[in-house]
Amino acid sequence: MPPGGGPGGMMRGRDWTQGSIFKNLLLLSWPMAVTNTLMMLGPTIDMIWVGQLGSGAIAGVGVAGTAVQLVMGAMMGLTAGMRALIARFIGAKDVDSANRVAQQASVVTAIYAILMAIVGVFFSEEIVAMVGVKPEVVKAGAAYLRINFIGSAPMAFRMMMDSVMQASGDAMNPMKIALIYRVIHIALCPFLVFGWWIFPQLGVSGAAWTSVISQSVGVLLGIGVLFGERSSLKLSLRGFRFDLDIIWRIVRIGFPALISGIQRTLNQFFLMIFMAPFGTIAVASHTISQRIEMFLFMPAMALGMGAGVLVGQNLGANQPERAEKSTWLAVAIVEAVALLACVAILIWTSPIIRIFNNEAGLVKTAGEYLLIALPGFATVGFMMVLMNATQGAGDTVPMMIISIVTTWVITIPLAYFLPKWTDWGVYGIRWAMTGSMIIGGLANTIYFRTGKWKTRRV
Repeated sequence: MPPGGGPGGMMRGRDWTQGSIFKNLLLLSWPMAVTNTLMMLGPTIDMIWVGQLGSGAIAGVGVAGTAVQLVMGAMMGLTAGMRALIARFIGAKDVDSANRVAQQASVVTAIYAILMAIVGVFFSEEIVAMVGVKPEVVKAGAAYLRINFIGSAPMAFRMMMDSVMQASGDAMNPMKIALIYRVIHIALCPFLVFGWWIFPQLGVSGAAWTSVISQSVGVLLGIGVLFGERSSLKLSLRGFRFDLDIIWRIVRIGFPALISGIQRTLNQFFLMIFMAPFGTIAVASHTISQRIEMFLFMPAMALGMGAGVLVGQNLGANQPERAEKSTWLAVAIVEAVALLACVAILIWTSPIIRIFNNEAGLVKTAGEYLLIALPGFATVGFMMVLMNATQGAGDTVPMMIISIVTTWVITIPLAYFLPKWTDWGVYGIRWAMTGSMIIGGLANTIYFRTGKWKTRRV
């Protein structure tokens, strides 16, 4: 089925500020859950194939992958500005203004992609070496990082297009596009990593090139949707001009969310530095456990994003109480799913980890990491959903402050001192991560209940 067919037609004509909140939330969120899972599937696919090259390659891609996630987190922050503005305008039935926001978002995205390419050309090795890993890990990680950074334009534009479509109430087309480009990724990756058939054997670099190629396909499909007849918000370049006022509004709302995204990933980068002295197995185990955690976070992120769209559109339609109900319903659904996931991890810890690697030491360490993380998983709804809902209202500064505090006052100090002050060793770092997540969820809940986000002007 081509992007835009089937159920998407019904969703394109739907008024998300009316009708059943539960139905609206599920209709928006389930395609976002699939889209986000497919988006995060890329690094996981890379890790599965690269894992056959040994723990050094796993650690290298893990370190470099953290830097790639930082870039993705920053871009997701920038998209928060455009999402909030487009959702408000769509809720207010002002389609022309929503189109102007999407036009200016492409300008912001292009500038961002150019900056990331420059960083990739000149600083890839230095970034990986900062962690303090062995030379072979630096070599593998730098190769993976350089290609991903230089080729960051497809990733950035695809994320922008997804955000434009989703904020306008179209969650189906991003999902269909993601399905197509991820199938290409899954099929192509082993050919480029191992040199199957007519393809060169590129090792770790082959995994990175697969990501760039597949996401480029995603961009082309996104252009076809947004400038065609299959999108809720049909883009047009008619009357295009640089609008510094809209660009400033996108950046003003998005920059605090960008800082929040960077904080979360920078947090992971420092944790890698703290783990490096404990050896390659510790770093590789952390990498695998993080990949598994990403899959657990996807439903929470999707329902949070769905709630964020409903919050933005309902605030645009002057229905703040409906916006709040949408958010708490999303929290309840996520918490139910999170508890089921925690039970599954308790039962099948080792089999899940063996999907990535069978080394006994790695399976043992990664399994213990996951068990320590379970209390944090149990609060993921309050962390992810409330963050996305508040940002969907365009109220991004409080989330930035919470992110900074949880990173620099809780996670980093505890991760540094717990291994030194206790006999927990590397597991102290994982306990620091869990404690920070619980406190962050509590802080998000306290702020959301104040209701100040309802009066935020964008």
